[in-house]
Amino acid sequence: MQQATNSPLRNWLLVGITVVVAAPAPLLRLSGTELTSGVAVAISGTAILSAAFLLTWISEAAERDVSRGLALALIALIAVLPEYAVDLYFAWTAPDVPQNAHFATANMTGANRLLVGFAWPTLVAIFWLKTKKTTLSVRGDTSLGLVALGAATLYSFSIPIRGHLSLLDTAVLMSIFVGYMYIVSRAPSSEPELVGPAHTIGTLPPIPRRVVVALLFLYAAGVVFASAEPFAEGLVDIGRARGISEFLLVQWLAPLASEAPEFIIAAVLAARGKALAGMLMLISSKVNQWTLLIGTLPVAYSISGHTFSPLPMDGRQAEEVLLTAAQSAFAVAIFASLSISLLEAGLLFVLFSTQLFLTDQTVRYGFSGAYLALAAVAFIRDRATLPTVFSEARRTVAGLPHLSHETTSNLPPETRRRH
Repeated sequence: MQQATNSPLRNWLLVGITVVVAAPAPLLRLSGTELTSGVAVAISGTAILSAAFLLTWISEAAERDVSRGLALALIALIAVLPEYAVDLYFAWTAPDVPQNAHFATANMTGANRLLVGFAWPTLVAIFWLKTKKTTLSVRGDTSLGLVALGAATLYSFSIPIRGHLSLLDTAVLMSIFVGYMYIVSRAPSSEPELVGPAHTIGTLPPIPRRVVVALLFLYAAGVVFASAEPFAEGLVDIGRARGISEFLLVQWLAPLASEAPEFIIAAVLAARGKALAGMLMLISSKVNQWTLLIGTLPVAYSISGHTFSPLPMDGRQAEEVLLTAAQSAFAVAIFASLSISLLEAGLLFVLFSTQLFLTDQTVRYGFSGAYLALAAVAFIRDRATLPTVFSEARRTVAGLPHLSHETTSNLPPETRRRH
């Protein structure tokens, strides 16, 4: 079975078919061909799926040349490129179309909450179905991502208080992102266990392997970029025909389209028994969105409008950012235990799904308070393991090996039972 899975001919054929299946979407986009909403969604959605599989294979093959953390962080960055494209479009056009400033914030908050409230629980559910274990323990590079996410989340609470996004936010959040990417790039590479197309690509000689990985990276990124907008717009058109709120479509349907690649990549990794790698990628995606994505919006607004004025928010947008920051705080607090349980993942999903379409101001503040209360409880409960999270992050910064899973034997009994 292993030999069949790693058959070079079969694997190259699979790569070729995937490349071909993804091609119609960018070709139609370049030709300017007009399609009905249903056809556009079908073609671009298929292309996004194909690109996601390409990204999965080359991310694993890239682990032969760079650290797993950097490979997955780069994959996470490329996978969210469609989200950047949609959000930057709204921010770029906001000086001439003021309501687009609201859509930029709506799209950004929707994408972040969808990632944590749906993708994280889905990965844990797949992990449980495959292993029957109810707790996914994390170590190593994950700690650094959580510290970076925690720092960005703590800072993000100042945004709704000020009621705008400014170039100061750009400086702070971009600094966190650049520091995170620099540190994960310093971690040593390891010998990964590869199967399928990833094995065939990964066993190429170094120079051909890097060329193939780079070309497929560029192709997949181009496909995702070309496909995300027609996919999102097609979904919006279909939704509008049914009388759904335009704000909700921008906040939820557009991110659902653009987030699809990373959802699929993480799910495939978890299904292959690499749930920890999938969670690391999703945490990297969250770091990317909560730092680089937010930080670039004021830049796009300033350049387009020839102004240093901040990107404005109304009361609704400030509330959305507060709710998103509160959800992020609870997500970080869950990992203070160095793990996430099926129950905690279910709680993330239930809180996310129940507030999905509730637009009342009191309800949003209520959910924000609930997230923050739960975050406080989680931090207090797992305070004994917080020093370990920071120590592992420091070991990543210093380039030292990480603590083993056996380290949990030194934890308090109530925390050790969770592992």
